[in-house]
Amino acid sequence: MPPDLPGAASALGSISPDGQEMVRPFMWEIRSISAYLEELAKFRADVLGITGPQWMILMAVAYLDRKNGVAVNEVSKLMHVDASFVTTQSKLLEKNGFLRRKSSASDARVVQMSLTAKTRKHLSTLAPRQEALDELAFDEFGVNGSSEFITKLAAVRHRLEKARHESRSGVLRTKRTTVRNDAG
Repeated sequence: MPPDLPGAASALGSISPDGQEMVRPFMWEIRSISAYLEELAKFRADVLGITGPQWMILMAVAYLDRKNGVAVNEVSKLMHVDASFVTTQSKLLEKNGFLRRKSSASDARVVQMSLTAKTRKHLSTLAPRQEALDELAFDEFGVNGSSEFITKLAAVRHRLEKARHESRSGVLRTKRTTVRNDAG
């Protein structure tokens, strides 16, 4: 569990006038949120006798599945892990009756995953707890505020993906500057 970090107000109090230092408190807040989410996933996973990452695979399948199953590569992209990890873990989940895996009808190389009835039943029993957690976490935003917040986080994620890609290519561009990576 991460140590107590300064509150947003005190962290933001040390930001330079041009706002460049906002990245650090933002980064630490996001890392803290991630750690808490992982810990909550582990609590839920323990109830089923599975690991936290296996729980997250189940959650990703539940989130992405539109009744036809969801491909391993879609889950790996959502979770930001290698597809081989999802394949290995999903086989264990299938062995324990949590997932069904089948080859896609349109492409036999693609494995479609779906939740079993057993898993759906368990998730439905956890729904009231999840709703209470959601309310606790997002109550101050309200529905519209939560939607706007999530949209802004998605925009930041998209920009960070772009920055990662540009950093790998050796050139990072912003509205104000272009930085070349000469250390390559």
